[in-house]
Amino acid sequence: MGDVIHNLPIIRDIHFHFPNAIIDWVVEEGFVDIVKLHPEITNIIPIAFRRWRKSLFSRKTIAEISSAINHLRQTQYDYIIDSQGLLKSVLITLLAHGPSYGRSWKTNREAFASLFYRHRFEVPFEQHSVGRNRQLTALALSYPNPSNSPDYGLASTHLAKAVSPALKLPSNFVLGLHATSRDSKLWPIANWIEVGQSLEKMGISLLLPWANNSEFERASTIAKQLKFALVLPKLSIQALAEISASAKAAIGVDTGLVHLAVALNIPSIAIYTDSEPALNGALAAENQIAFNLGAKGKTPSPKEVLTAFKNLFV
Repeated sequence: MGDVIHNLPIIRDIHFHFPNAIIDWVVEEGFVDIVKLHPEITNIIPIAFRRWRKSLFSRKTIAEISSAINHLRQTQYDYIIDSQGLLKSVLITLLAHGPSYGRSWKTNREAFASLFYRHRFEVPFEQHSVGRNRQLTALALSYPNPSNSPDYGLASTHLAKAVSPALKLPSNFVLGLHATSRDSKLWPIANWIEVGQSLEKMGISLLLPWANNSEFERASTIAKQLKFALVLPKLSIQALAEISASAKAAIGVDTGLVHLAVALNIPSIAIYTDSEPALNGALAAENQIAFNLGAKGKTPSPKEVLTAFKNLFV
């Protein structure tokens, strides 16, 4: 999810220099809802690498792969840009019609994949991934490397109006994004409870989303120790984006949902315990605020998070 969100700013960059550009986006099927939120993408081409590899030789999988390839090959593209830089993403560039652009051997995420691009560029690692994606696209399309803050292009105002009336939300809430892909990135439950209790003293409820059983159990454990916390029902990315648009702020661990909140211009705090935020941390748009706390082996305290929360609104 983070890779998808960190590519959104290139859409506005391209349209700034080429207002009539037609942009198609190939994306893993589970993240289609994120790309749909951007109004300036022409066509979305879903793929399902994660699901296909579980039953690669089944009739259904073969038929879906064949359909995806046909979809890819229907258009003659002027530019095919692989910002992910992996062997699986370079496969897309080989299947589509048009010249491919990517990073060099030294600067691609998977060096071997760079051999298959027609055009390769040096894009240094020592910058945030959003900057790397914007620089690659600028080099490919021959416009100056952007120096302004990223514009993710997601409008949150219409999303807030789309929340289902059946879901009764508190009038004042913070989104608590407690779940992540690795246990080493989790923030202790006791810390969440302490922050939740402090928020409640300010009249703010903590909303807790989840996607699987272990995440539901963690959310329930946190909520049981709070008076006004709400464990959300299992939601799609689209539905969660709609709820996020109404949030006072988002507080979360190293997860794609934190980046989604940032892209929706929600004041956000990202908590890092087992990774470094310098290259992949929350990066806010112009006139927006996002704080990155902690680092690999440096877990931020509830006090640090609460101080950052108060500073979101100074």
